[in-house]
This record gives sequence, structure tokens and C-alpha cells, in this order.
Amino acid sequence: MERLDKLICSQSDITRTQAGRIIRAGRVLVNGQACRRPETKVDPEQDSLTVDGKPLTYRRFVYWMLNKPAGILCVSRDPNRRTVVDLLPPAEKHRQLFPAGRLDRDTVGLVILTNDGAYAHRLLAPRSGIRKRYLVRLDGPVLPAHVQAFAAGVELADGTKCLPAELKIIEDTSTALAEVEIAEGKYHQIKRMFGTIGLGVEQLKRCRIGALELDPALKEGECRPLKPSEIDLSLQNGVLFL
Repeated sequence: MERLDKLICSQSDITRTQAGRIIRAGRVLVNGQACRRPETKVDPEQDSLTVDGKPLTYRRFVYWMLNKPAGILCVSRDPNRRTVVDLLPPAEKHRQLFPAGRLDRDTVGLVILTNDGAYAHRLLAPRSGIRKRYLVRLDGPVLPAHVQAFAAGVELADGTKCLPAELKIIEDTSTALAEVEIAEGKYHQIKRMFGTIGLGVEQLKRCRIGALELDPALKEGECRPLKPSEIDLSLQNGVLFL
């Protein structure tokens, strides 16, 4: 059971104060009857609600796919800088959404935002083994020995041992383009892994989580809701590099 004003606020782009005014004005119907008390408790999954004659569709959990641009913080909120939550539609900003897994400020690509803590835990927990794939532009060439080192599990400069990772050369040039797939998410892990083999990361983009690919139709800074089938895909691992 939830307070009526809080429920309306969570499912729309209005504030709780505004919701209270709408309720007191008799513009909200609960099971066909006008309800003028903001503190009234309702069951959002059982009761029928309308606001100004329009049904209020209840969504307990929401899931968004975002193509994160560079320079945006991958956190829920920051008093001084823009965050990934600021890129969502206004109606979603009252839902206490958070990124399910972070990207560095200068890293771009796939971010999932949700208010479903259990889902986020499954996505991020090491024992789940959900792999993430990245496209990486480097400041030097990738050698076969580097591919073998990643497959064996890189040891970082501080002694931390990483799980085996898949590394594939996309463009074999003096500034190589590569794909890397990891099943964990340590701090600055991709950059630190390449640092151990003497390569610097110039550009980094996350393009897949589990079996879920970043929608190529999404431009940087754009987002859209995830389909139920895509939520399932994010919790599965797709094929490794062919």
C-alpha cells in the first residue's frame, strides 16, 4: 500500500506538492470515486486510478537503455555536474533510478538505468559472470602475445589478478582498434589491463552487456525503455568472439 500523492508523483513528472493539489481538487479517482485525501493508502497493483480522466498505469520497476556520451557522470546525482539520470525523460526522474554498473566519465556507450535493485545485483554480482564487451582504440598495436596475456588473466600493477578476458583485434594498425570482453568490473579495469602491456586507451565504448547489444539507432545522449526480452538478454551471455 502506498500514499496516493506519493504514488502519483512516482508515476509522473509532477512533484508531490502538485500531486496533493490535484488530489484535493477532486481530479483523482480511485476505483471510480473521487479521493481528496493525499494521504489515502492505495494498492497500485489492485486499485484503478485515473487522473483528469486518464488511467494511471502503474510501473513498479523500469529499465532504460542509454547511449552515454563522454563527460557525463555515471552516477544517480551530483550537485555540480550532469549525470546519466539527467539524460532521462523528466517523467522518469522521480523514480530513484540509478545506473546498473558505472562507466568512467570519458567512456561512452551502453548503460542500463533502473530502480530494480535485485536486477542490478544479478547484473553486477561476480558470481553471475555476466560479461561486458568494449570497443577500444589504443595508442599502439595489439600483438598476439597481448591476446594470450588477457586470456590467461592479467595481473594489475597493484597485484590484483583479473579473470581471463577475451581480446580481439579489429584493426591491426599502429593505433589498433580492438574488442575486449570481461566478466567483472574493477575500477578503471580496461585501462589498467592495457596499461600492464604498455598500451594506453584513447577511446573506450561499452557495446554489450550479457547478450544485450547497444541499439545502433541510439545516438550518444539518447535513451529508450528496454523491452522485456532485452531485460532477459542482459542477464544472459552471448557468444564469444568468432
